[in-house]
Amino acid sequence: MARLLGRLAAILVAACLLFTSQALTTPERAAAADPGYLMVHFTGEGSTNQQMYLSHSTDGVNWNDLNGGGMVLRSTVGTRGVRDPALVRSPDGSKYWIIATDLCIGCGQTWSSSQTDASRNLVVWESTDLATWSQPRLLNVAGAIPDGRNAWAPEAIWNPETNDYVLYWATNATLNGVLKHRIYYARTTDFRSITTPQLYIDRAGTQGIIDTQIIETPSGVGNYRYVRASGDGQITLEGSNSILGTWTNLGNLSGIGLTGSQVEGPMWMKFNGSNKWALYLDQYATGGGYMPVLTTDPSNPAAYQKQASTSYNMGGTKKRHGWILNMTAAEESRVLARWPNTAVNRLQSFNFQDRYVRHTNFDVRIDPNVSPVDDSQFRLRTGLAGTGTVSFESVNFPGYFLRHSAFDFQLAYNDGTTAFAQDATFRQVAGLADATWSSFQSYNYPDRYIRHYAYQLKLEPITTATARSDATFRVTS
Repeated sequence: MARLLGRLAAILVAACLLFTSQALTTPERAAAADPGYLMVHFTGEGSTNQQMYLSHSTDGVNWNDLNGGGMVLRSTVGTRGVRDPALVRSPDGSKYWIIATDLCIGCGQTWSSSQTDASRNLVVWESTDLATWSQPRLLNVAGAIPDGRNAWAPEAIWNPETNDYVLYWATNATLNGVLKHRIYYARTTDFRSITTPQLYIDRAGTQGIIDTQIIETPSGVGNYRYVRASGDGQITLEGSNSILGTWTNLGNLSGIGLTGSQVEGPMWMKFNGSNKWALYLDQYATGGGYMPVLTTDPSNPAAYQKQASTSYNMGGTKKRHGWILNMTAAEESRVLARWPNTAVNRLQSFNFQDRYVRHTNFDVRIDPNVSPVDDSQFRLRTGLAGTGTVSFESVNFPGYFLRHSAFDFQLAYNDGTTAFAQDATFRQVAGLADATWSSFQSYNYPDRYIRHYAYQLKLEPITTATARSDATFRVTS
């Protein structure tokens, strides 16, 4: 009997292992009613790609680009480029922050200069709903670090022991005669002011460390409450029961052929409804973008499994070092409503058909041969002041809309006020000079229309044939 029971137990264990392997290899798709996942990321080098982008997934492994694959936030501060964002939700869900590296490689900075004399700031956006974001601001985190030369790859996690956030990032600095990247941390409640930075992670000798991200695991999974994955020559895993306590080295992912010379930017995601995680890793060495590595125990290096490229789809844009948020249904509804895949359009002048509406230094006019062409591209959103109307959102300055002020036009950031919404909202009607084209009637001054005068965009009453031609446009791609 004992021998039979032992044989049955062995069969049961083997079956469980087989089931676990299959579950890891093919993550189940979330039910249609389940909320999905939101990824914030950048897409590559250059001033356009080093901005904020969003992607959405219903199952955690197949991703769709939001906003037609266009940027959703643009940094207008510091270096005017951002990388390595983290998306932080307050414990009560009333506030959100995006914090990112203030760095723009290929637009005034090189990799060499970015390590030796670069921005000591992070870029911060703030929101109360995940859909409307503040203007970006700078947060100096490395200026107080002796010989601190930059601030890279910020992350943050709520610490219940101190009732605030632990904000951590990499800074290249000299310590004990060794210049290298180490992880520093500070505490904050609002991402506006921080405590004095302290050393957080320092590898032995000359080995630097840049990317690290912490995840909290539920009771009963592994032996630690927190697990962090770091890029330090390997993808090293460590465990701790306290964010600012002692961390234990658990090993790395070299056993499945993944080292720091191949991948970087570890990004955690927990699958909804199960104790299953994906550790996304950026295949920077080959330019392959992110790939998921799946596990049921983040603290056990032997439990990680690489996935076949056919088992996941990262969408149309390349995903670079970012953050994944498990959304509530309300959050998902707001995000998808704010950034649908609305077409990109231009407004062509009826009587000067080589000219298009464009912004330049936030002024608005019609010009021929617009360069860059992005300055003349807009998304015709549902009107900010109501349905049945339109508002014109800039493609290369998302969050900025065509708005009239004193009957002159400017490209202005949506401040969320009723006055802004009304000034930036128009009714699209049959063209005043040609019904097959379009004219745009002001929402709050219905006797006035958008027109050009001396090539400048104005809001004026239309009483002459010339004015009717000036107020007529074609919506075109």
